[in-house]
Amino acid sequence: MRFPRTLVGGVTLTLAFGLAACGGGGGASSTGAAEFHVLVYGDATNKVEKRLVDEFNRTSKVKAVLDTIPGADYQQKLQTIINTPQAPDVFFNWGGGSIRPYVDAGLLLPLDGFTKKDPKLAAAFLPSVYNTAVIKGTPYGVPMRGTQPVLLFHNKKVLADAGVRPPRTWAELLDAVRALKAKGVTPVALGGGDKWPTLMWFEYLYDRVAGPGLFAKALEGDRSAWESADSRKALGMIEELVDAGAFGGNFDSVKFTDGGSPALLASGRAGFELMGSWAYATHQEADAEFAGKDLGYTTFPAVDGGKGDPANLVGNTNNFYSVLKKTRHPEAVAEFLKLMYSDRFVKEQLSVGNLPTTTNTEKFLDTAANPAYSRYQYQLVEKAPSFQLSWDQAYPPAAITPIHQAVQQFFNGQTDADGFIKAMQSLPTA
Repeated sequence: MRFPRTLVGGVTLTLAFGLAACGGGGGASSTGAAEFHVLVYGDATNKVEKRLVDEFNRTSKVKAVLDTIPGADYQQKLQTIINTPQAPDVFFNWGGGSIRPYVDAGLLLPLDGFTKKDPKLAAAFLPSVYNTAVIKGTPYGVPMRGTQPVLLFHNKKVLADAGVRPPRTWAELLDAVRALKAKGVTPVALGGGDKWPTLMWFEYLYDRVAGPGLFAKALEGDRSAWESADSRKALGMIEELVDAGAFGGNFDSVKFTDGGSPALLASGRAGFELMGSWAYATHQEADAEFAGKDLGYTTFPAVDGGKGDPANLVGNTNNFYSVLKKTRHPEAVAEFLKLMYSDRFVKEQLSVGNLPTTTNTEKFLDTAANPAYSRYQYQLVEKAPSFQLSWDQAYPPAAITPIHQAVQQFFNGQTDADGFIKAMQSLPTA
């Protein structure tokens, strides 16, 4: 299971490495061999990263050392060590706002020198993904795992029983809500207790109504974007959906992270759920029969008269490797990063259910755990005119809690459009 931001859950933070041994700009091991440290989020995908490190070390005189931090505090721990002698040389991140403070502090190595020597470090990745780690025109990250677009999942049997088809437009979605309610089914499962699933509705509606430009302006510090006519229209549509009873009455007490909202969909008590692509693996693990027979998926509906292309996506474009400017082994690091577009990388990631965003991924899709699902996602990402990083990852980490609070309070009626706009205008942008 993958999550859209720092992993949610009650995992206790433990370090899988001694901080004193990590980083310091690279150095020598106890055996005297030169080395650099690669810090990654500790989870099941680490077995792929370990294999790639082992492959690199078979031929490199400078050795890569893989370090992990499991648990929900990866970003917090990274912030603690990134400007200390314990900092890694290379580290896992989400691009966008997750690295912007480090760019502004002058801690990261611009990768345009790497890409000049090896153009594939840019050209071998889908542009809509690669650009997530481009800050003010300069690349600071290389994609290193899999893409996670947000999709509209549905229960095929529930929709068929209600005479409903997956909606292609906003009007069709509202019709589906009414039809499902008439059948006594909660139209849309929502893990509002986690807050970030609710945010997905804002991200897509703002894109469909205003196009990606509104959020891009807001992110660059144009606070007037939040009080625009398009912003207010998107908020009005969210209110319309909530008032229509699309999410039932207790969505704030339901969570995705404890299996609550997926269970509503799988059990037939809900018709839809808007969720990241990792939801498929969640259902496969919890109820393989449902996942194989009745779990459907489609893109977010178009909005008539909206400025956003219906092919636009939101979600997590990928995870990235960024490099600390003080590394002592930039040449070795550059060679290590080349593995991220290799055939070996693609096959290894597909084997654990990740969907890489390299241009050579497509030829290996038939080897994926679910080829049809992987191909569907890949084609969406490949053709997307815009792939908006989740708002709470696009903004700096300090904005995550205020964003979640603003979204939750507007959604459950604790604040109105003016209150939401004011909250978003007060977010830190850099």
